[in-house]
Amino acid sequence: MTIDQQGFNYVCDLVRTSSGVVLDGGKEYLVEARLRPLAESAGLATVRSFIDRLRSTSPGEAHRNVIEAMTTNETSFFRDLSPFESLRTVILPSVIAARSKERSLNIWSAACSTGQEPYTAAMIIREHFPDLENWTCKIRATDLARKVIDRASAGTYSQLEINRGMPAAMLLKYFRRERIEWVIRDDIRKMVEFSEFNLTRPWPSMPAMDLIFLRNVLIYFDVATKQRILRATRDQLKPDGFMLLGNAETTLGIDEGFERLPGDRSGWHRLRK
Repeated sequence: MTIDQQGFNYVCDLVRTSSGVVLDGGKEYLVEARLRPLAESAGLATVRSFIDRLRSTSPGEAHRNVIEAMTTNETSFFRDLSPFESLRTVILPSVIAARSKERSLNIWSAACSTGQEPYTAAMIIREHFPDLENWTCKIRATDLARKVIDRASAGTYSQLEINRGMPAAMLLKYFRRERIEWVIRDDIRKMVEFSEFNLTRPWPSMPAMDLIFLRNVLIYFDVATKQRILRATRDQLKPDGFMLLGNAETTLGIDEGFERLPGDRSGWHRLRK
């Protein structure tokens, strides 16, 4: 390993300041592994040399690449299954009934990575709620990493990515094969609008949301940042809307404005009455 403590601290500060993500001590190996390809691309022999160059230059593309490299983009189609089963059987029927007069639905995947989460929601809507084709149904998907947003927008996935969670029947119905990759059907891709957005920055003007996916995001932030994000989420969510967190995440002791749905084990929350 070529990284030293000073270099590690620099990367930690850069990532935390820019994204809110906290890298704990002992993650030097992770920094080394994720920055090595960037160092090699820059023609430098070691990660330490690459960090030294970063420290001596003004913030730019290289610094952005570091931030994107150090953020986690773990995702899969129908991830953990249970949250999407609840979405199909409980959450969407409740929201659809409540919106029967206005006939509109707003969904936000707030850390969408390469797009599997919002595309899963879109496929569930198309597969199980055909009447929504006549509604105004918008799925917004955001992530701070430009490269993953570009990939998500393309809707193209490797066989390995498809193997992680995609049911065979849904694959054949909603994807087409192009050489060694799978491309999501155009009508599904057009249901999702992708854009860059950093949750730790001021939030843009958006419609009030019926559903907000905030899965496996809060675990990377300190308590103060979690509180800011959850407070902003409360303001963005309709009073009878729903928020989805990861199974390992909680609002307890952080934001008392939310409560977990009674009996739910998949991470769905609503605003406390």
